[in-house]
Amino acid sequence: MKEKIISLLKKETKLLEKEIENLIEIPPSKELGDYSFPCFILSKKFKQPPQKIAEDLAKKIRDDSFEKIESKGPYINFFINRKEIAKTILEQVQKKDFGKKNLKQKVILEFPSPNTNKPLHIGHARNIVFGQSIAELIKFCGANVKILNLNNDRGIHICKSMVALEKFGKNDSPEKAKKKSDHFVGGYYVKFADESKKNPELENLAKECLIKWEAKDSATIKQWKKMNSWALKGFRETYKKFNLSFDKEYFESGIYDKGKEIILDVKNKKFIKQKPDGAYYINLEEEGLGEKILLRADKTSIYITQDIYLALLKNKDFKPDKSVYITATEQIYHFKVLFALLEKLGYAKQSNLEHLYYGMVNLESGRMKSREGTVVDVDDLISELETIAEKELQKRDSKLKKEEKKKRAEAIAMAALRYYFLKIERTKDMIFKPEESINFEGNTGPYLLYTYARAKSILRKSKKSHSKKISPREIEDKEKNLLFQLGQFPEVVDKAFDALAPNLIANYAYHLAQTFNEFYHSTKVLGSEQEQFRLVLVDSFSKVLKISLSLLGIQTLEKM
Repeated sequence: MKEKIISLLKKETKLLEKEIENLIEIPPSKELGDYSFPCFILSKKFKQPPQKIAEDLAKKIRDDSFEKIESKGPYINFFINRKEIAKTILEQVQKKDFGKKNLKQKVILEFPSPNTNKPLHIGHARNIVFGQSIAELIKFCGANVKILNLNNDRGIHICKSMVALEKFGKNDSPEKAKKKSDHFVGGYYVKFADESKKNPELENLAKECLIKWEAKDSATIKQWKKMNSWALKGFRETYKKFNLSFDKEYFESGIYDKGKEIILDVKNKKFIKQKPDGAYYINLEEEGLGEKILLRADKTSIYITQDIYLALLKNKDFKPDKSVYITATEQIYHFKVLFALLEKLGYAKQSNLEHLYYGMVNLESGRMKSREGTVVDVDDLISELETIAEKELQKRDSKLKKEEKKKRAEAIAMAALRYYFLKIERTKDMIFKPEESINFEGNTGPYLLYTYARAKSILRKSKKSHSKKISPREIEDKEKNLLFQLGQFPEVVDKAFDALAPNLIANYAYHLAQTFNEFYHSTKVLGSEQEQFRLVLVDSFSKVLKISLSLLGIQTLEKM
């Protein structure tokens, strides 16, 4: 309907479509119509007061899509023909491609890129749910999406876990300790941090371990392979809970030396220089990024060393139109340097690279630190949410079968987790509160699941078809409000895609659910004179909410 208004006003005013679109407002009260347009901008053009312009335009503009068009002071107010808009919106919603775009692009997303020295923690959970939602949103808009993962499986942090196991648990294993394998590895990373406070010499042992690893010392490599396999096994078990799979996985251990070759390549000497101590660096002061070390003095690699080669490798493997990296805000500088470096060396254009960063996740007690063991592991968090969900389901239906209760609890827990992260604008730091996230009331994932299940319950109880195209006799205010919310979905998708902002979808889903519940509590559906039409409306709501939740990676439940 905004497009219709823009078309009508463009014809009469000769303004640009964008100018009109930016000025269209939703009035503060329904007495002033559904949309309004202020005529102040036209006063100079027509050399008349805006009140007179509004009055003249309101008399000229006529269209069956509107019950009436009238002026009120300097505003033109548009009252939508409710029956017409109901028919139009419901017909559109029933189409399979409602809200979709037809983007022809190949996009690669890289996440969650964990280090293999500890289990996935709550920060990784935000990374994963954000990355999956971005993937769903881009796919919905027609792009060919590939999800890639880089396993950071070498470096000083890995060696710290190795040194700790060698020193304090030589014959220990996940099986002996009865721990999930990645949690076992992470325990020794924390052990290293604790012991190194008492014995600083451990830091030197970790550095020596890294040098031995890069020199391919057989004993070091053997221990590394064992600990690495434990970490990766644990990761795979956690990814399964998120229904996360990768189109391709890369391993830092397999590519770091190729990055080293690029830095040492003679043709890159124009940009890459060597310090007196032997370290290699690049000067990016013109880009406002200062000097960046690319290779240590002892010739060992750092993250950016292998990231240079990985960028080339991903481009060779997938030839993407866009390459997106998803990490926390603490890596903003790293990726600014990487993108500038890749362009300076002629390997990629910065316009084809994007770093989507998200804020840090903290505990109510303060910031988390892996080496101090103060993180919340993803596995433990999900388990806690599932336990809370099961208790709530038991209270609501004590006769629910154990298998069904477990299945629902798992879906509710993941909905709570995903929605709690995604409803917040991605760049903001946040505090995760498990009890709050899984509340069945308020702005939460479980609330949305419950609202969806409520709509499906109505449809199951109905004896009439809800798939026909129905023209109602009249449209009540609560019905109109719900119709308007449904009609806004394509515009919300556009905005969310343009900004790569799942929080816009999350906020829309919540307001849509609120509007449906207001309709549900005030409007009789089954057995009413308008039952046929209202069933179509309920069905349309359930379809749009399900699509919205799918864009957040949330699986719906038919019953709660």
